[in-house]
Amino acid sequence: MDAFEIHGGSPLCGETQVYGAKNAALPILAATVMVEEPCVIDNVPDLEDVRVMMKILQTLGASVRRDGTSVVVDAGNLRSTNVPADLMRRMRSSIFLMGPLLARFGDVRVSKPGGCVIGQRPVDFHLRGMRALGASIEEKHGFIRCSSNRLFGTEIVLDFPSVGATENLIMAAALADGQTVIQNAAREPEIVDLANFLNACGANIEGVGEDTVRVQGVHHLHGTRHRIIPDRIVAGTMLLTVAATRGKVTLTKAEPAHLGALLAKLKQAGVRVHTDRDIITIECLKPLRAVDMRTAPYPGFPTDLQAPFMAAFTTAEGTSVIRESVFEARFKHVNELTRMGADITVDLQTAVVRGVSQLSGATVEATDLRGGAALVIAGLMADGVTRVEGLQHIDRGYQQLDVYLRDLGAVITRTGAMS
Repeated sequence: MDAFEIHGGSPLCGETQVYGAKNAALPILAATVMVEEPCVIDNVPDLEDVRVMMKILQTLGASVRRDGTSVVVDAGNLRSTNVPADLMRRMRSSIFLMGPLLARFGDVRVSKPGGCVIGQRPVDFHLRGMRALGASIEEKHGFIRCSSNRLFGTEIVLDFPSVGATENLIMAAALADGQTVIQNAAREPEIVDLANFLNACGANIEGVGEDTVRVQGVHHLHGTRHRIIPDRIVAGTMLLTVAATRGKVTLTKAEPAHLGALLAKLKQAGVRVHTDRDIITIECLKPLRAVDMRTAPYPGFPTDLQAPFMAAFTTAEGTSVIRESVFEARFKHVNELTRMGADITVDLQTAVVRGVSQLSGATVEATDLRGGAALVIAGLMADGVTRVEGLQHIDRGYQQLDVYLRDLGAVITRTGAMS
């Protein structure tokens, strides 16, 4: 397997662009199966998860091709509603195909999804909502089959503002008879982007970005062209990397409004932050000051940035307390950070990070996507050489991360497996 070899100690400096959001592109690509005319999706990142979703759509019978940063999907002649199990196990986001395939064809068969092992992420919220819309559910031998002659609008109250369930139910309800009201809906920007795409196709969705979403079902969706929003998690990872290495970088084609919680914490830690429309500039000349942080559903601090945040604050002045409230197994990167000299104590869902003067390079392994990004940040901070293995996880959510960082002055190369 490939690995990153990182020589730490170089501050990141310069200017770079933020590419499209993986977590918006995946459900939007899934939603194209509801449309019987071609759709053009612009600003689609070239990531492993996106490639898997494109392969799934092709296996179902859609015509899918990439043209630069755009993906063209024609699902007019879809011939199957059985999502391949081998592909579904490679990416949890393939569960997004449940709602749109059920809505269009009245039948879908999927396997239990895979993805990063960061804690329990049951599909119960998805299935409960599909049942409320009128679907019958059969779970057997690791597969889930949903079927319905017709979906009917209803009121659904989510126990937790699950992003995936909110998106799946919006897609299913878009072609249902009558109005569906989803209460305690998730509010993430990626959900807004999905709704904007569907509305451009002729759907009638209101209230996205709030905790109550109303979907008036329609009978047909037409093709459209849509541009994916900037990836706030990639932008946040870069901002934390710049702060950790005491650099100065300008991010263009970003969306500062989507990063309010992170920008507030960076300012609290002593980082200079300037925003202007789609531009974010940060500068960090001194060690970070320790700050406390708690993850929460949007607009709170994103759980996807918890691991990069922790890595950046391993050398902060003072002690930071980090509470993970979304996933119960999202501290797997802690052992690898301590291998590099970090002083971190974990008690259930709380991590106490005591700042040390310096991390030291070591061989470490990524076990999940965002934890892998944290190890890269740590390597860029560390004295000496760090080898980060397990790049298959990082490749799922960061597009050519080594090239991206090298353009800003990082000393990082991708190497093959050691003999």
